[in-house]
Amino acid sequence: MSACVPTRAADPNRTERTHPPHSPPPTGPRRFRIAGADVSASIAVFLIALPLSLGIALATGAPLQAGLVAAAVGGLVAGRLGGSPLQVSGPAAGLTVVTADLIQRYGWRTTCAITVLAGLAQLGLGCLRVARGALAVSPAIVHGMLAGIGVTIAVAQLHIVLGGTPQSSVPDNLRALPAQLAHMRPAAVSVSVLTLALLLLWPRLPGRAGRLLRKIPAALVAVAGATAAAALAGLRLPKVDLPSWSNHALAGLPEGPVLGLVAAVLTTTLVCSVQSLLGAVAVDKLVAGRPGLSTRVGRSQLDRELLGQGAANIVSGSLGGLPIAGVAVRSSANVHAGAVSRNSTMLHGVLVVIAALLMVPILELIPLASLAALVMAVGIQMVSLNHIRTVTRHREVWVYAVTTLGVVSLGVLEGVALGIAMAVAVALHRLTRTRITHEAEEGVHHVHVRGQLTFLAVPRLSRVLHLVPHGADTVVELDGSFMDHAAYETLQDWQKTHTAQGGTVEITGRHPGTRISEPDTSGDCRCRPWTPWRNHQCEGPQSVPPAEKNPDGSDRPQPDPTGTSGTSGHELARGISAFQRNTAPLVRSELARLAREGQKPSQLFLTCADSRLVTSMITSSGPGDLFVVRNVGNLVPRPGEESGDDSVAAAIEYAVDVLRVRSITVCGHSGCGAMQALLNSEPGGAQTPLKRWLRHGLPSLERMADDSLPWGSLAGRSPEDAVEQLCLTNVVQQLEHLRAHDSVARALDEGALELHGMYFHVGEAESYLLTETETGGVFDHVRESDLTA
Repeated sequence: MSACVPTRAADPNRTERTHPPHSPPPTGPRRFRIAGADVSASIAVFLIALPLSLGIALATGAPLQAGLVAAAVGGLVAGRLGGSPLQVSGPAAGLTVVTADLIQRYGWRTTCAITVLAGLAQLGLGCLRVARGALAVSPAIVHGMLAGIGVTIAVAQLHIVLGGTPQSSVPDNLRALPAQLAHMRPAAVSVSVLTLALLLLWPRLPGRAGRLLRKIPAALVAVAGATAAAALAGLRLPKVDLPSWSNHALAGLPEGPVLGLVAAVLTTTLVCSVQSLLGAVAVDKLVAGRPGLSTRVGRSQLDRELLGQGAANIVSGSLGGLPIAGVAVRSSANVHAGAVSRNSTMLHGVLVVIAALLMVPILELIPLASLAALVMAVGIQMVSLNHIRTVTRHREVWVYAVTTLGVVSLGVLEGVALGIAMAVAVALHRLTRTRITHEAEEGVHHVHVRGQLTFLAVPRLSRVLHLVPHGADTVVELDGSFMDHAAYETLQDWQKTHTAQGGTVEITGRHPGTRISEPDTSGDCRCRPWTPWRNHQCEGPQSVPPAEKNPDGSDRPQPDPTGTSGTSGHELARGISAFQRNTAPLVRSELARLAREGQKPSQLFLTCADSRLVTSMITSSGPGDLFVVRNVGNLVPRPGEESGDDSVAAAIEYAVDVLRVRSITVCGHSGCGAMQALLNSEPGGAQTPLKRWLRHGLPSLERMADDSLPWGSLAGRSPEDAVEQLCLTNVVQQLEHLRAHDSVARALDEGALELHGMYFHVGEAESYLLTETETGGVFDHVRESDLTA
């Protein structure tokens, strides 16, 4: 993600600089360069895009040139303007069914006009910055939509594979299939079978020669091999027919019923936008997991991607091309081929233009049956077994199935609407399906609530609670993530009544947004499951009257100076007891596995010893995930210095060389006392252990004072004060110190390690990632963009 470093605020005590902050003024014109990795990646993508574009145009019933136009525009326009640098756009298999239906209903020229209008709608959505809203659609609906489209494509192309002509819908194609099988053409079937065999076997070639040959895309090999075999065998088959470009049909004024056209535009916009946005998120995942990434690739900007896709659809529709969306096959090939910038996507578009103008005689040798087999294979792959397993594991298989069947039998828009309705029904079912059980063990009564506790479950909850005898010891276990006000009041009223009758009540469970764990009588207590060390006096009298303020201005209760109430030992014992009761049963099996297998953390997390920084909470990590090193100021002493303490260097060496971590993160935070001490330190004086340690932070002070380096920024704004500026600068400087360690430098050269900078704002509970270390340190929000693909 690219970001601009803001100019420093005016400071009357600071001399104004007249030279640019990054480098001396350029002495000559800047030369445009294309990385060699982008050139090779563009060739690989071009070789995949060429046959697929023709095949998708064939599957839709559009002029075959329309596929080439869309591929070229997708590479040049969407590649240049889009927000995902490495996503490749063009005619997508997911749009085949929609486009084929539009061509059959309204004709080709009106379909082009609908594509233009869909592009305008995408521009509007991009300007409204609603791109992330598309990611709120349930993945089960998206996967079901793609699976339904894949089934529709496969069934339709099967007729061409057998030498016939497909019908307009899946039911019609299925009804006509027996007759088609009885009259299939052996020549078309043989070419199709050869195409499918090459597609299947080429990626599985063994040995060293196989590794070299597999670099050639299987799609190109399959179509080229089938074409060569058909030519050598002298088979007479329908082949690609590319009319003269002078006769190419362009967009016309839309003709048809207004409501039908509006629905067509909405359908095209929906499918194009969702597929492109989910594809951008998936590309970010592929880039993040690519080993040996030496050049930084920015994360996708989804609103900009929507604007780029809209512009591409406007141009493609105006020039008589197919609708455009991000294409998973070409995008993954682009990433795996080593592309480092959007130049690869744009160059692939240039190659498509050259091929469309100069390679027409070669393209017209391709049998239509080979292209149909290629597209049929793509359609089959869209029904992903991995997606089915995922939705089954999350108990959303009904949403997936209804969406798929709806798309197959009714259409894309209707299928998606059915899927949304089923998702709502499943959510309501889960909301009402709450299991409440009661059992007694060794004199203690256990009431276990599984599921969401809403007003719908209040009658059952009240009935079960009244089964508990008066004066009994009771544990209420809440296993859910939501409780509404009605259920909360019912539970609290029963708790007060039961306690007044001599019984005891212990409520366990984690419930965001509710005060389940706090007794109703202690108005100032704010216990949470993750704050057992805060000094709450929940079980005894408050040692500070409510009106009395603490030295820091807060009215939080303070510990009893006599040590008789709420001592640290008492808090420790209570915290251990809560862990043994609530958490240990949940993590015991995982810890047992880690004890057997040993630790295999994926990253070293180096952060400050500040008590407000809870590493497991801010990274959502668990046992075995992080190898954590904490010290005052999250400092990394440079190797070779006489520090008298090699603990940090030893931890780095152990993490990199022994544990083989794949990344190291240096995490700073707001309000760091170590950075404050650095700013306020006076030269000379007694060299206490703290002063000796903080001298490793002096390079950060020097870096901040260096006029040749720009200041860091935080999500587009300047730091609030000098302390925050030093906190940001310190993260960047410690990353430089990390690179000086031999084990880290060696792992970086081998491409086995990545370094990351992070900043946690305590007051905002907001995490930021360092996105550009070479320009002084630009920290941007950590966004939830990898959860849906």
